[in-house]
Amino acid sequence: MISHKMYDFNIGQKAVYPSHGVGTIENIQECAIQGDNAQDFYVLKIHSTGAKVMIPTVSAKTVGMRAIVSMPEVEKVYETLKSPSKKSSATWNRRFRALNEKLNTGDIIDIAEVLRDLSSLKSTKELSFGEKKMLERAKSMLISELSIAKDSELGTIETELNRILT
Repeated sequence: MISHKMYDFNIGQKAVYPSHGVGTIENIQECAIQGDNAQDFYVLKIHSTGAKVMIPTVSAKTVGMRAIVSMPEVEKVYETLKSPSKKSSATWNRRFRALNEKLNTGDIIDIAEVLRDLSSLKSTKELSFGEKKMLERAKSMLISELSIAKDSELGTIETELNRILT
């Protein structure tokens, strides 16, 4: 690790990486990929899977890596979850693709919209296997980030979300 450089994220800091969720920066290390010039990478250990992801420090923001949301942003998430869902007349595969794109942005409001819309849809019709998995993924991503942002237990956040969504 090179300690004299300035980074957007620090070792030990929790961060969100799109489509993977919340993780902790375990290290910042220099690495050369396929003989290219060496560059610095964040080594992010994902909480939900234990996987380690390496993200070039120079492109971390560009690829959507971000800090855990603040309390005002948490309130926006709850407002989004409480707002009416957007009904889609698209076929299930188009709807799935659109929701998956939203989920993969890593934006917490987009993730909340996916959870809200799929939860609402689930109450009126059977979800496809892929939609069920996406619903669980969105819920898991929100629970893990909100529990850190609010310094609450995972179960407490899950109970809050279930109460809002029913």
